[in-house]
Amino acid sequence: MKFIDLFCGIGGFHQALVSLGHECVFASDIDKYSIETYQQNYGMKVSGDISKIEAKDIPEHDILCAGFPCQAFSVGGYRKGFADQTRGTLFFEITRILEHHKTKYIMLENVKNLIGHDDGNTWNVIKNSLIDLGYQITQEPLVLSPHKFGTPQLRERVYILGKYDPENSSVPLEIESLQEVKNLKLDSVFETTNSNQKLNITSYEQDVLNCWEEFYQNLKHQNISFSIWTEYFGYTGSLAGMPKWKSQVVQKNIDLYNNNKTFIDSWLLKHNNLENFTNKAHKKFEWQAGKNINTIWDGIIQFRQSGVRVKRPNYFQTLVAIVQIPIVGKLKRRLSVREVARLQDFPDTFIINKNERQAYKQFGNSVNVKIVKMLAEKLLPEVDKQSEVL
Repeated sequence: MKFIDLFCGIGGFHQALVSLGHECVFASDIDKYSIETYQQNYGMKVSGDISKIEAKDIPEHDILCAGFPCQAFSVGGYRKGFADQTRGTLFFEITRILEHHKTKYIMLENVKNLIGHDDGNTWNVIKNSLIDLGYQITQEPLVLSPHKFGTPQLRERVYILGKYDPENSSVPLEIESLQEVKNLKLDSVFETTNSNQKLNITSYEQDVLNCWEEFYQNLKHQNISFSIWTEYFGYTGSLAGMPKWKSQVVQKNIDLYNNNKTFIDSWLLKHNNLENFTNKAHKKFEWQAGKNINTIWDGIIQFRQSGVRVKRPNYFQTLVAIVQIPIVGKLKRRLSVREVARLQDFPDTFIINKNERQAYKQFGNSVNVKIVKMLAEKLLPEVDKQSEVL
């Protein structure tokens, strides 16, 4: 079957559908680095801004794929119809193409927030717009994450599947549930050798982590379920003017300090009251590993604006940008671009953009290949049967 790849990025949809024997006949994106990566891997031209391309100029196709941006719709458009309500948004680019081509199948992906976005109005407009165009879609969007299917990344995304069937568009599309996998192995994505020394944590980062490791190991009670804010150790001021959530965290820090005063005072003195931490955020600490691990170095670590965060090593958090690329405690380094690619289920044959920052960003923005492939197998059963016969 032939498919088009809108807002294509580096081709997560492309990877999945080509692996099932389908053919990409058109791709569109506006990011020059993503276009560079896409063309290098697939050897096909990527058209630019989809809003400037007439629907009639897009090749005939059987499947429309799109990981479109989430935008609010005009509530005032209700009285003028869904087509008018979506005008001016990128989702409108999808509907105008569907209206012209009456594409047989659709596969859309978006952030989980789409469901509740604009108090549910966004999803309602999308749902009703597609039904109005003659598409059977699932009653609710599917919320799926790679960590449910054997890939150690928590990445909940919304998937909207549809089939052109005007006579039955009011009947929800039924999609067979995907088979989940319970066992996750972080080691499955690690490269056996690391030649990129830039991935290793810096001596400063090691000092910060060693400092917090000493702190954690010497507390009387190590089950910390709240953010550690050192600025409130020994705080005697009023909590009255603070928001409730903040006053609760501050009070917990006060109690923690009072229960560990002797150690904390000596720890702060030893480490110059953390004045050597060049980033103020590093004076905050978040232990989100419960009792699953006993040391920072067994966890997954991130240096965030909210503090130094340690999580249990069962899966990686959602990839979003290079500044939040996680550190593997036991390896004392960040994930490589290839490892990040594996978390999105791209094959090792995939050519990575030479601009490392852009490469991280591209995989962080991509759709997960494995999930798209599994959904395509459920949405296009007759194609599977044909391929089996062949």
